Amino acid sequence: MGRLIDGKWHKTSVITSDQKGAYARVPRSFLDTINETHEVFQPASGRYHLYVSYACPWAHRTLIYRGLKSLEQHISVDVVHPDMLDEGWTFEKDTYGANGDSIFDFKYLREVYQKVDPQISTTVTVPILFDKKTQRVVNNESSQIIRIFNDAFNKLTGNTNDYYPEALRSKIDAWNDEIYPTINNGVYKCGFARTQAAYDLSIQPLFKMLDKIEAHLDGRAYLVGEQLTEADIRLIPTLLRFDDVYFTHFKCNRQMIRDFKNLSAYVKRLYEYEAIQNTTNWSHIKRHYYYSHASINPHRIVPSGPGNWLEMI
Repeated sequence: MGRLIDGKWHKTSVITSDQKGAYARVPRSFLDTINETHEVFQPASGRYHLYVSYACPWAHRTLIYRGLKSLEQHISVDVVHPDMLDEGWTFEKDTYGANGDSIFDFKYLREVYQKVDPQISTTVTVPILFDKKTQRVVNNESSQIIRIFNDAFNKLTGNTNDYYPEALRSKIDAWNDEIYPTINNGVYKCGFARTQAAYDLSIQPLFKMLDKIEAHLDGRAYLVGEQLTEADIRLIPTLLRFDDVYFTHFKCNRQMIRDFKNLSAYVKRLYEYEAIQNTTNWSHIKRHYYYSHASINPHRIVPSGPGNWLEMI
């Protein structure tokens, strides 16, 4: 694992902590957008490219949106290897589903960042929304990439499905604001905590929020209104990984998602969407977490089961 400092690779932990041992996620480096009036980045078929990991829940959001918004034929994808070791994400192709770098044939994901800015200082993360025309990164913040996908390419695809409808935005934003710190990032704050106090401060809000969603879903199919929205799509990648990874590996072990009546039914229902099911790679998910985090699992032993835990409920 490591990061880029002034364009040079430094082997160091990606677990960034504050003085109290609490995990502190580093902000993303590229935050531009795509629209018809943008002076650089306008929508076009075949111009843009996603670099993702099947293991990463943040990248998973973008893959789900790519499927839901009929963008598969317009935005190409490369998938990194699930192992993230001393060299960070790599384009090794010895694991099924990892296809290498189709644009530059780079060996490491960091080379994409260095290509864009040879002096860059940044963590090397996925997803990356890359512009093949200008050879620049448009955005590497998943929450912004999915907003781009929601409407920037509608005229191109004819798909006008709106997962962030104006009438529901305040409620979607409210759920996002609660779910991100407690669940999406909350599982990482539990798993990457370096002190007992930091862990204790994260585990309680995580399950308090899961309990709140469990109660909210009683008699409801979705978080907001009667349709799938951005709030669901941001939540589902974390829930899918919970029982296989976060419960054990990140010590989020008060309760599994399969033990929640409404949450487990919700996950199973959303998994029926092809855009979610087809982009969930259980082997990459397990392999990445258990093999890549030596500070948590130093012997890199990957447990044998359960894989697709949804088949068990």
